Amino acid sequence: MWEFVLMQLNKSHNSLINFDKDIAREIVVIEKRVNSLELKIDRDCENFFALYTPVAIDLRFVLAVLKINSNLERIGDIAEGVAKHILSTESNFSPELLKETRLLEMYEEAIAILELTLTSFEKEDTLLARNVFKKDDLLDEINYAANENILRYLKTHPEDIDHALYALSIIRKLERVGDQSKNIAEEIIFYLEAKVLKHSSKSKKGFKE
Repeated sequence: MWEFVLMQLNKSHNSLINFDKDIAREIVVIEKRVNSLELKIDRDCENFFALYTPVAIDLRFVLAVLKINSNLERIGDIAEGVAKHILSTESNFSPELLKETRLLEMYEEAIAILELTLTSFEKEDTLLARNVFKKDDLLDEINYAANENILRYLKTHPEDIDHALYALSIIRKLERVGDQSKNIAEEIIFYLEAKVLKHSSKSKKGFKE
């Protein structure tokens, strides 16, 4: 599942760079297999609960897999969404637009972050998992500056508004790849260390529901 989703994200990156609509169509078709894998993993986890009633680290593992599975499926949806943008546009994105928005830099970092989560899971390395949070800062930085960068580009290229809006949408999607990857990293830490990181910053500040 992880490798499938990584493949989808890499293909969408290649499709964007080369404006390859054949790859984009392939991504849309393969997404059905990603969805099937999500359902299979869910069923396998449910069967494991029913047959073995796991406890301690085994229970945490299965709970983490269920949540990681869901996050991976959403990243697959994001790759499909990018592919559909490429299928909807009539011409390639201009190099100047890609440079101004730092879109390709963001794409490469998003792929690297997802690869890091996989390595962390395979090696059972929570230090690597925690590095995901640091690496996501770059995605947040590019996403935060996206509106201003797009507006600056459109001042000199008002005719390119369609591509600019597609680029902005892709940036928003890649920012969510970072968020999903952080969720996965949290689940890896939960599985290995029995620590729940979700909402921990709020609790430290004394926030209450």
